[in-house]
Amino acid sequence: MAAAEPTYDRTDSNSRPLPTVQPLYHHKLVNCPGMSIIGVLVKFPPNGVSPPHRHGGASVSACLLQGTLHNKMNDDPMYTVQQGGTWLEKPGCHHKISANVSATEPATILATFVIETEKMEREGHAILVQVDEEYRDLVFPEPEGNML
Repeated sequence: MAAAEPTYDRTDSNSRPLPTVQPLYHHKLVNCPGMSIIGVLVKFPPNGVSPPHRHGGASVSACLLQGTLHNKMNDDPMYTVQQGGTWLEKPGCHHKISANVSATEPATILATFVIETEKMEREGHAILVQVDEEYRDLVFPEPEGNML
């Protein structure tokens, strides 16, 4: 039996806490002129979930370092990622579900972004996580629209 798809509930933002994002590195890629690579740790508390989002045209490679997550991109079926599992988000990907399966244990992702250097210099880290419009007011009391 397939697991029910978790949702980010607008009516109870405390029911599923947000992850925290810790920047690790940011380097210009000398072998790919005009591109930068950025690494972040995304830490999901127990029962944590991120609202639907995109990544500003970046390619994102992710590895689940700890825990188990439900994942859903675009209109593909939701799937479960176990510790050590990886995935790739292509530019323009709509990350609809990213949810910690456990109500008692944390989950941690190492996410590596490859993005145009000019875009990063112009828009800053805000470009990396763009929360869907209908959820921004819950995630950000200020009208910023990003998780970094």
